[in-house]
Amino acid sequence: MAHHITLHYQKLGHGPKTLLAFHGIGQDGVSCFQPFEAHLSEHYTIYAFDLFFHGKSNFLPDELVTKELWRSIILDFLAQNHIEKFDVAGFSMGGRFALATLELFADSIENAFLIAPDGVSEHPLYGFATRFWLTRRLFQWSMQKPEPFFIVANALKQAGLIHSSLHRFVQQVLNTPDKRQTIYDSWVNFRNLRFDIPALHRLALASNIKIYLFVGEFDTLLKPVSVRKLASLLPAHQYITLKSGHTKLVEHAASWICALFK
Repeated sequence: MAHHITLHYQKLGHGPKTLLAFHGIGQDGVSCFQPFEAHLSEHYTIYAFDLFFHGKSNFLPDELVTKELWRSIILDFLAQNHIEKFDVAGFSMGGRFALATLELFADSIENAFLIAPDGVSEHPLYGFATRFWLTRRLFQWSMQKPEPFFIVANALKQAGLIHSSLHRFVQQVLNTPDKRQTIYDSWVNFRNLRFDIPALHRLALASNIKIYLFVGEFDTLLKPVSVRKLASLLPAHQYITLKSGHTKLVEHAASWICALFK
């Protein structure tokens, strides 16, 4: 394992089962999964990871996070902690890492909790901003000089083309140079974590993995339509719509999952 890669995690809870948990953009593992600790600490020992460029994890910005690299990192982690069977949870951007873990370690996983997950479908804007050298430069420039970006966002909000809660979220995650750098590094370096959803679903079925997919009725950031590809494959009771916006979803999902184990 190259020494410049650190995947930091913190243990929450003390339950007999193991849960690997991956947070959303601009968060860290502990702050994101505190509600899981509150609701599920009797059931799970939760390993709340800081994803690269977040919290205490680090990564070289000019490298890519590939599935091969991710496999070796998680293999090391499982060996060090003597873990054989586990469940996974991913919120928002962490959905990509939960899906990658699902694909690579299907034999070890029983349940996957995907909460407004990124990675089920790819937003055209994401593809455009990250796939090509030229558009990556443009994206980088707009993160370094965000004024035009904010002007456009404000105009869209004024015109009623984007919801005020989405506008608020954008302002929040982009309001400092460090946060903008985090967004840029994450978007660009995680771009190779892409998935064939029908194939992944077949793998889950073959491996007896239950996938629970959570969306928020009032979520303006990840609309249910963007996970339709997966939702349509799941039994109705494994596709859960919660009365929540994006930021409170983890909390709502935690209490729902808690009821699952009653």
